Amino acid sequence: MGDPIDDLDRWLRGDFVRINTTLEEIYFAERIDVINGRPEIDALKLQLLEQGGPLMERLADMPALPADPHASYRLLGLVGHYLAACQRHEAALTDAVGARGAAWNVSEQIGNALGVAPRFVFAHQSLFNEASGGVYRTFTSLPDEEIFIRYNALGVIAYYRAAGALRSIANIGVSSSIAAYLFDQAEAALDDVLRFNQELAKQLDVDRFFFNIRPYFKTYRVGDTDHRGANAGDFSAINEIDVMLGVCSMSDSFYRAIVGEKSRHVPPDDLEILRTLDQRRSLAEMFRTDREQHGETPQWKTNADKFIAVCRAHGAAYAFHHQRLVKVYVEAPSQTATSAHTAGVTSSGPPLEEVMAMLLRLMEMRLARPRIG
Repeated sequence: MGDPIDDLDRWLRGDFVRINTTLEEIYFAERIDVINGRPEIDALKLQLLEQGGPLMERLADMPALPADPHASYRLLGLVGHYLAACQRHEAALTDAVGARGAAWNVSEQIGNALGVAPRFVFAHQSLFNEASGGVYRTFTSLPDEEIFIRYNALGVIAYYRAAGALRSIANIGVSSSIAAYLFDQAEAALDDVLRFNQELAKQLDVDRFFFNIRPYFKTYRVGDTDHRGANAGDFSAINEIDVMLGVCSMSDSFYRAIVGEKSRHVPPDDLEILRTLDQRRSLAEMFRTDREQHGETPQWKTNADKFIAVCRAHGAAYAFHHQRLVKVYVEAPSQTATSAHTAGVTSSGPPLEEVMAMLLRLMEMRLARPRIG
């Protein structure tokens, strides 16, 4: 036997994918998100547990977990892939079959050390998912899952680009001639977010997403706690953009609650950014102060126009995501499709109606729409 972490990674790229894909094809043929109590299906779920369990026990027996935070966070994602698949298929994970305790123990050690939720999160799929031979880790070999990961990851990276450009503007001043370039960079990055979302909407099959991808993002238990499901919005850059543009504020209790709830589900490097958002000065405020002190200089006017263009690009990207992805791929099919999953149709815990209402309000804030009351 080789290194326990490497062996787990090889299994996740091999038999793990085969088992999940076989199950998904059965579910999809019957248009239901999980099937229980059929011998041929239960046999596949048992394979998942009997193959994954010994790998979890070997991890738990290691003298020490990786010292490097990124390596440790990567391992959390590897274990999380296994636990998420067990939850997705409602496999009967126990200490005796599947090594539940060992998997929980490793996950909790890493989560406590890094200050993150001890489960698989979106970053493990999009940002901490190294390719091997050109292929990154997936739950299945279904083309739609690869499409989902690729375009969501590209969108997240584009958001980080936009946040980095806006962060630099805060350091050099909004009326700087250099800031004009950075505003252009932020707008281009947010245009890319919209473009990637449009491509995702064009290529991703609604039924494949609803039945075969979404269920892996479900809430699952680690130790004594149920940890809400993975969410594609679990990264800091979009909130950094919100606050720097001034379309959202940490003084708003609704928005502060959103940031606080997601803080344990972002990568470790994002944690400090979220913790210090309330210390950020918005660029909108900086524009007002500069105008009060120096008037509307030519460069101020040029940059103000570019600032408004960035705000519009940010609102457009998120509005498309809400209207053409969330509503089409989650809300609409959940109203008509059969769900046999005990965790219900949402991945993030609350009832779907509450999730959609929260996302609608967030969209209105990012579009800078006035709200009654």
